[in-house]
Amino acid sequence: MKKVYKTAADALDGVLFDGMTIASGGFGLCGIPELLIAAIRDAGTKDLTIASNNAGVDGFGLGLLLETRQVKKMMSSYVGENAEFMRQYLSGELELEFNPQGTLAERMRAGGAGIPGFYTQTGVGTVIAEGKEEKVFDGKTYILERGIVADLAIVKAWKGDTSGNLVYRKTARNFNPPAATCGRICIAEVEELVHPGELNPDMIHTPGIYVHRIIQGAHEKRIEQRTTRAA
Repeated sequence: MKKVYKTAADALDGVLFDGMTIASGGFGLCGIPELLIAAIRDAGTKDLTIASNNAGVDGFGLGLLLETRQVKKMMSSYVGENAEFMRQYLSGELELEFNPQGTLAERMRAGGAGIPGFYTQTGVGTVIAEGKEEKVFDGKTYILERGIVADLAIVKAWKGDTSGNLVYRKTARNFNPPAATCGRICIAEVEELVHPGELNPDMIHTPGIYVHRIIQGAHEKRIEQRTTRAA
């Protein structure tokens, strides 16, 4: 099975459609699939539902798709650092399904594992619990959260091989692995692409069986917030 594609646009060819749900890996600006996001913007695919920890920042990451009004709904846990996200949400232009961070990660993991739902105490007694089934276990109340199964997962890894095995670096390892598993199709972008056998099997975070297409590209190293002090 051919998995390696030359560009992000090539990898997305035949996959995108209006109204689809996309699970995107990354945390802040760390480990985000920036090349695939830019290619989705260029493709003009609209009415998207995107499950991601956050929506990037103004002018970068998923913020690009917000600027072009291609996103209909965000399923996120952190909505700061993006003025356009806030503006669209407050004006009623953008739907938001707010999730506690651990709940969002577990919803992705559960979807990838074939688990349709799970019970958690997180959010009980808050607006998060509104409209959700509640159940008592051992005298404690839990709410039902549904697993996420996306039409497409887009992730970014440090290294990958041509079979699709992926290795993430540090913070990029939090949302990328669960996002990769919960997509019916998973496309990965990597900084370095190697041949099978060159990656240490004990260091592989996402097995290639989950990855359908992969590209190698140059990535921008942005700092989300810069704090300095006088010399």
